Amino acid sequence: MSFSSEVKQELAKHISPARHCQLAELAAIFHFCGQYGRDADGNYAIGFQTENEAIVRKGFTLLKKTFNIDTNRPVTEEEMRDLYQKIGDPEEPVSSLLIKNSCCQRAFLRGAFLSVGSISDPSKGYHLEFVCTSPAKARQLQEVIRDFDLDARIVKRKKYDVVYLKEGEAIVDLLNVCEAPVSLMNLENLRIVKEMRNSINRRVNCETANINKTVSAASRQISDIELLRDHYGLERLPEPLRQMAEVRLENPDIPLKELGELLEPPVGKSGVNHRLRRLGELAEDVRNRLPEKDDGRGKKGQ
Repeated sequence: MSFSSEVKQELAKHISPARHCQLAELAAIFHFCGQYGRDADGNYAIGFQTENEAIVRKGFTLLKKTFNIDTNRPVTEEEMRDLYQKIGDPEEPVSSLLIKNSCCQRAFLRGAFLSVGSISDPSKGYHLEFVCTSPAKARQLQEVIRDFDLDARIVKRKKYDVVYLKEGEAIVDLLNVCEAPVSLMNLENLRIVKEMRNSINRRVNCETANINKTVSAASRQISDIELLRDHYGLERLPEPLRQMAEVRLENPDIPLKELGELLEPPVGKSGVNHRLRRLGELAEDVRNRLPEKDDGRGKKGQ
């Protein structure tokens, strides 16, 4: 079962104890996937356009609780009229009177997600959306979500208007608004594992880059010192630089701080770095004076 299906299964089991919240959720289900009118025989009929049986069951459960309409008998004209007056035209947005309270807005969002919502697999990415059949319904849904300080956005996708959230934290907050605690915790656990993996990968990549940088710098330093040794003479260097050159040649792999501790007297990392930079400048000067056939790196001139 997909994560999105698990969320819907949890939401389908949640029945608000307050009738006004039940009406708000029923209205959302009707306006996003419901239909009512007359069947081919002229009898009043109520239905839900969804392949999810849990949503259908919840829709009829709410009908039973709010209007005492049961599936084992025909719907009367009076019941249909009452339903239409309370719920309204399914082709239009839900009446603002039904979702004026915060608790009713939560129920409305719960019904909307059950009807037209979906969440991508959190292990692959964060994306929650509601696929609406009209711009008016999408705007109403966006406004209700934003009432909970969540930045819902709308994008046009073929003939549909899609309300969506892209941030993991925002999706967690919306699950909390819809009162899906189990799914919320599952998503949070997945987020924690994913963020830990990303953090470890970033740290490993950073350390690898630092190691490569250190190795590259050490290799360049050794090359410069060998050039000075072969074409200039280390004995001609000032004592601090000569000592630095000899210590680096003897210890090609250790970091700058440890190099400084081997000097007499010891110097800090910045001092070591300064001396090695000075050796590099001298080596470059010597390299520029070499005949074209030998640049000190074993390369022949053209």
